Amino acid sequence: MKRLIKFATAALLIGAPSTALAWGQNGHRIIGQIADERVSGRTAAEVDQILGSEDLAEASTWADEERSNPAAFWQSEAGPYHYVTVPKGKSYSEVGSPEEGDALVALERFTATVRSPNATREEKALALRFIVHIVGDIHQPLHAGDGTDRGGNDVEVRWFGENTNLHSLWDTKLIEGQNLSYSEYANWLSRQINPAETIEWWQADPLVWVSESTAIRDTIYPGSGDGTIQLGYAYQYEHLATLEERLQQGGIRLAAYLDWVFADSN
Repeated sequence: MKRLIKFATAALLIGAPSTALAWGQNGHRIIGQIADERVSGRTAAEVDQILGSEDLAEASTWADEERSNPAAFWQSEAGPYHYVTVPKGKSYSEVGSPEEGDALVALERFTATVRSPNATREEKALALRFIVHIVGDIHQPLHAGDGTDRGGNDVEVRWFGENTNLHSLWDTKLIEGQNLSYSEYANWLSRQINPAETIEWWQADPLVWVSESTAIRDTIYPGSGDGTIQLGYAYQYEHLATLEERLQQGGIRLAAYLDWVFADSN
């Protein structure tokens, strides 16, 4: 019954207008699967204790699926936990978080919950699912928005003739356009990560991830021109490799972060 309710909620979300669902389901699941293959045995056991049979790919989309939950936490508090805002020319350390919080504030909060000996398993499960999701969110460049256009949601484009916006293009359309299931795509991307990249990317500092995303963010906006911005093969050729690298890095960083969380939890 739990799985049926979860899938029904996901179907409602797919059909509803959204302004902040990073990576879509496939992108988050790709990151979760890559991380699942790379966490330590200790981390895998800790995750199993909290989530049972639910792997990181399944857990990765939960924080988006719960956005329709009428509880006050989801409707009044959790929205800002999916992104950060960093104006052009600034760093996150310079601007900090807004009063309502953001993804980094939430990441710190949920990490403390997972590590707390006094938290219930239910509380740790919510926190761990959110951690998995937030790490993915931060690696989507438009979830480190500059505060002027809702992370590219206000930038209307036509993608191969279809009306959409820049945020949705990076969340879902570039990924789904490859016609692969999330597990196929994750397998392809995972096999391409070489040992040197794993070592280079094994970085558990969220400020590094945000800095990378803001730098990429400022390179992916298409030229305005006259009328609706038409995008297709040329834009895909220019940016798909960057998107795929962010998915790969997100998986590596999620493994690195979870290893750090659980290594220091006792």
